[in-house]
Amino acid sequence: MTDQAESIFLGGGGEGYGTPQRLLLKYGNRHGLIAGATGTGKTVTLQILAEGFSAAGVPVFLSDVKGDLSGIAAAGSAAGKLHEAFAKRAATIGLDLQYRAFPVIFWDLFGEKGHPVRATVEEMGPLLLSRLLELSEAQEGVLNVAFRLSDEEGLALLDLKDLQALLTFVAQNADEISARYGLVSKESVGAIQRRLLVLENEGGAGLFGEPALELADLMTVDGEGLGRISILAADRLMNSPRLYATFLLWLLSELFEMLPEVGDPEKPKLVFFFDEAHLLFDDAPKALVAKVEQVARLIRSKGVGVYFVTQNPADVPDTILGQLGNRVQHALRAFTAKDQKDLAKAAETYRPNPRFRIEEAIRDVGTGEAVTSLLEAKGVPGIAERTLVRPPSSQLGPIDEAARAAVVAGSPVRGKYDRVLDRESAWEKLRARAEAAAREAEAAEERAAEEKREFERARRYDGEGYREAKPKRGASRSDSVGTAFAKSFARQLGSRSGQALVRGILGSIFGKR
Repeated sequence: MTDQAESIFLGGGGEGYGTPQRLLLKYGNRHGLIAGATGTGKTVTLQILAEGFSAAGVPVFLSDVKGDLSGIAAAGSAAGKLHEAFAKRAATIGLDLQYRAFPVIFWDLFGEKGHPVRATVEEMGPLLLSRLLELSEAQEGVLNVAFRLSDEEGLALLDLKDLQALLTFVAQNADEISARYGLVSKESVGAIQRRLLVLENEGGAGLFGEPALELADLMTVDGEGLGRISILAADRLMNSPRLYATFLLWLLSELFEMLPEVGDPEKPKLVFFFDEAHLLFDDAPKALVAKVEQVARLIRSKGVGVYFVTQNPADVPDTILGQLGNRVQHALRAFTAKDQKDLAKAAETYRPNPRFRIEEAIRDVGTGEAVTSLLEAKGVPGIAERTLVRPPSSQLGPIDEAARAAVVAGSPVRGKYDRVLDRESAWEKLRARAEAAAREAEAAEERAAEEKREFERARRYDGEGYREAKPKRGASRSDSVGTAFAKSFARQLGSRSGQALVRGILGSIFGKR
């Protein structure tokens, strides 16, 4: 008999259903899948699993794509028709239902419904940025060159204006850079700049900058030992699905890179729910899918469990699907030939149960019911069971804005991420070069004027006729043209239009540091 403190009770059964289903904490980092058609209960399953991990002292990160999961921060109500339905379900499956709230931290890329969450351009890296911007192979190559130059030139890439300035530098020095790294075309740079403009117009600029998110803030417990549940507001973010998927993949990659190996812990260090997981794989290049496969395969040894939430198991590549040990399959509809094929494929991934046909069970289970298979002793997949999913302890549905604001106000990270920092980086350094060059141009203009005055004084009569002194070597009309341009350039540095001008021409005029 499994100790209840070592597992999460997912659900049970009555007549016609299987044995109680418990997710063993020691296998919580073996990843999982929550799948099913819209309206079949995936969000509630996600909620009760998040509650279970939190109650066991495991921090959780999840995204709230419909705005429904904020209710985790409030206790459920022991009144009304919903409670009557929950009480009936609890009695059927042998659950002592106790309502309670859980410790929540709200996050929001746009800083509207939670603490702002940011990453630097450097941390995001060229592979994920290329995915985010939908770049071609040639354009991705140019972006890789830009990142290489940022390292060599000591130009930190923190926000989008840093990247835009550096790309302009690349375009204006394309010939020299091409000789060192291969062909870099101005057309490719222009295409990247246009994609950055689209991202900026979608509000994506707010993702990049400092202070960047510290992973430690996602892995905390409260004073009672409950794991804090970090909820990313994603209802608005879903309007930019590629931005949503790229951010979550970046977060997974950072966890993979930063966390130490822990082997097989008694319970996970963090559980990560990736809702609308199909967005991660839609039209994804092979390099990106390979990256996800690597993370999914190795991150469990860092104590992190990843749970993919999607409508159809077919949305997840087979190489990744095979690594998901804990599965909750809600109903799949089979109206078309493709639906029937997907249903049959989903059924094949479960360990057979002689009491029923898995394919029929997946098709026929009702809302709040599922076909489950959870890892048992020694990590062996459990036999598929029809399961009545337990009701949540926290509020089903969103909390109001006042309650959300109160949670944010009492957050342990209050004030840490609210104010944007803008330390010296690529934009500031390139701007400093521009200002130094403008001062040099002004000095050159003064020298040219002095040389002209000396030339005029040299035209004198010495008894043998007029003798003309030649101007000093190097003085020319082009000097005055360049000087006038640099002075005009310098005067515009303070204005927004001047800043745009700097980004447009500083590379070609001023060259290297």
